[in-house]
Amino acid sequence: MCGIVGYVGKRNAQEVIISGLEKLEYRGYDSAGIAVITENGLESAKFKGRLSVLADYLAEHPIKGTTGIGHTRWATHGVPSDENAHPHFNTAKTLAVIHNGIIENYQEIKAMLIEKGYVFRSQTDTECVAHLFDLYYDGDLLKTAFKVNSIIRGTYALLICHRDSPDEFVALRNEAPLVIGYGEGENFVASDIPAVLEYTRQVAFLENGEIAHVTADGVTVYNSKGDTVKKEPFTVEWTLEAATKGGYDHFMLKEIHEQPQGIRDTINTRIDANGYIKLDDIKLTKADIEKFDKIYVVACGTAYHAGCVGKYVIEKLAKIPVMCDIASEYRYSDPFVDDKTLVIVVSQSGETADTLAALRESKRKGARILSITNVVGSSIARESDDVFYTWAGPEVAVASTKAYTTQLVAFYMIALNMALAKGTIDEAGYFELVSQLKNTADLLEEMLKDDSEEKEVASLIKDKSALFYLGRSVDMQTAKEMALKLKEISYIYAESFAGGELKHGPIALIEPGTPVIAVSTQTALVEKMVSNIQEVKRRGAFVIGIGCEGDTLLKGVCDKVIYVPKVDDLLAPLVSVVPGQLIAYHTSLMKGYDVDKPRNLAKSVTVE
Repeated sequence: MCGIVGYVGKRNAQEVIISGLEKLEYRGYDSAGIAVITENGLESAKFKGRLSVLADYLAEHPIKGTTGIGHTRWATHGVPSDENAHPHFNTAKTLAVIHNGIIENYQEIKAMLIEKGYVFRSQTDTECVAHLFDLYYDGDLLKTAFKVNSIIRGTYALLICHRDSPDEFVALRNEAPLVIGYGEGENFVASDIPAVLEYTRQVAFLENGEIAHVTADGVTVYNSKGDTVKKEPFTVEWTLEAATKGGYDHFMLKEIHEQPQGIRDTINTRIDANGYIKLDDIKLTKADIEKFDKIYVVACGTAYHAGCVGKYVIEKLAKIPVMCDIASEYRYSDPFVDDKTLVIVVSQSGETADTLAALRESKRKGARILSITNVVGSSIARESDDVFYTWAGPEVAVASTKAYTTQLVAFYMIALNMALAKGTIDEAGYFELVSQLKNTADLLEEMLKDDSEEKEVASLIKDKSALFYLGRSVDMQTAKEMALKLKEISYIYAESFAGGELKHGPIALIEPGTPVIAVSTQTALVEKMVSNIQEVKRRGAFVIGIGCEGDTLLKGVCDKVIYVPKVDDLLAPLVSVVPGQLIAYHTSLMKGYDVDKPRNLAKSVTVE
């Protein structure tokens, strides 16, 4: 979750680090800090709060040097405070450490260090690393890094610099992502690519257990045994502008409007001249597909909701039983996974800790792993047997939108590919769905030209304390995602229910004036949903319907209806979710909240 930037070269390190951390603000944080090696030794500044607090201080009290490290922290151990902010130091303050993740054996390390006379100033696990490094430091930064790496356990991305080594720093990686940026006479390390894009497009990722020795002249990477590892940098194709607002008021709004292009990019590169889907990074043969007796879909949050739609689509088209599980629960439930199981893991960042752990547990049990992710070279992508990259481009807002719709596209394409291979769909049906899938981008583009109805709904619900969403069949999954979006950024309590479950308990929550948003796009179930709407209307609910153009039933029972383009029922989640995204966005805006950085949340969840 936290942001990391390290720099060594000829530039002003402070400027490079602050600029890089600004590009990582989307990751969520509660404090920020920096340490730079100067002519006077190791100088630092760190503060609770937004990065702007640190930046404003440095504007008045600059730290001048060409080697430094910086960090934005999201609290795990210790409350947000100046003392718990990173960097952390040894007693003499000659050594600085920044850290993403959790040191799992920090308590035993801390006890040992206290016995040796070390005094701790913070409540963090990270400070243990600073004092441990100090204990073993003999003037050789890299040698000490190997020693420390052999002792600590857990999830970590660590950058360490020392006053006595002004032209170098070291980086250690285990489970938490780190990317190397290669420059001319300068080099960078960061927790994500946008932090270095202003300066270089040549990057490579550190793998688990690797240690990087970083100087202005080069970066040498070692494995845990001390052997050098050759890294082949790759070129980042997307631009820095792709990770900025581009004229929109907020990243979330920009990303909602980028969904048509994300869908096009995800689809068009995978359709051949004859109109067939070609999944180049997925090597599943017809025999492989027929061998699977079940599929697990494992993910967290919004990605999990995409997976629930994926379950429906795969079962409908490919006729393979699919189970969905939340990644944080999956590996503790002893899932029924073996070599006849395909496990599909979904993660926007490709670094979600719980999902990565589920992936590894599935591999241990013999399953084949197919990942759906937005980040090339991410940990989940690298550890999967097959990969489907969603070409959504960088997603900055914490509340996911374009990642979700491109994940849906991924499931549609995978399911269609499986169905054609198995013969569970004929070619006419296959090409019709492929054609409609491609056309959804144009439909979304047209929808996004006018969000006045969503604004009106937002004005009606912004002062409510609770809101409920209803859906049936695959609409129920869309309702779950809509509820999550509203919760994330407006802080209104929102819950979703299957329409047919109302009478089994949830209808007790309905009272006069309760807002209910009912999603109804499935042709065979519209009449059933109308009955459910009437149930809540009779208890005084104010109902907003979301239905398909041409529907005449919803208008007769709802207080307001937002219509989306009519598509095949199977593809409806791609278009019906958009009003929910816009309602959440405008509600948050009207309530005066930070749309892109909601409280307590982070974009990339790299701790379990």
